[in-house]
Amino acid sequence: MSDNKIKESYSLETPEASRAHYQKWASSYDAEVGAHGYATPARVAEALWSKMPEPQTPVLDYGCGTGLSGEALHAAGFQVIDGIDPTPKMLEGALAKGVYRKLSTFEITDPNPLEEGAYKAIAAIGVISVGTAPPEVFDILMRALPQNGLLAFSFNDHTLADKSYTVRLNDWLDMGAARLLFREYGPHLPGMDLKSDVYVVEKA
Repeated sequence: MSDNKIKESYSLETPEASRAHYQKWASSYDAEVGAHGYATPARVAEALWSKMPEPQTPVLDYGCGTGLSGEALHAAGFQVIDGIDPTPKMLEGALAKGVYRKLSTFEITDPNPLEEGAYKAIAAIGVISVGTAPPEVFDILMRALPQNGLLAFSFNDHTLADKSYTVRLNDWLDMGAARLLFREYGPHLPGMDLKSDVYVVEKA
């Protein structure tokens, strides 16, 4: 099995390139990341559940892709999950998982794709990442949350190596605009010896 698509995902330089890459990858995505033991979805979902064990509270799965993240959220205990992703082919996979209340798409260059205050919790699992989404996406998601809303997300090793991502997170924390509730470094793609930090932050 080729690892090329996984490795390519870390070198994409524009939103349009990212969407095109995942559009082509959709049919084999689950098998390829699964072959490497993709662990981050379950870790993020369980972290969010530990801070908000509310099965009927709607959760937005931002950048839901083929739905592996939605499956993890459902397995953790969440029963009302909405998914949003800019890649139609990936959404076809998400629909087939049968765990979403609704699925929708958005224009990848839209600076404000979310309705503010619509969700008490947002998950961005493997999304805010080098090659996939810039640090500014963190701002978009935090602005969309209501006060005391939760954002659960991950930064993989490639992303942690690019300080612009952790700087963006720390800006929110240092200003008192967000509180760090959970952080844990652990397995991401064990088959490729990659790890990730998992976070849950609360909007102040």
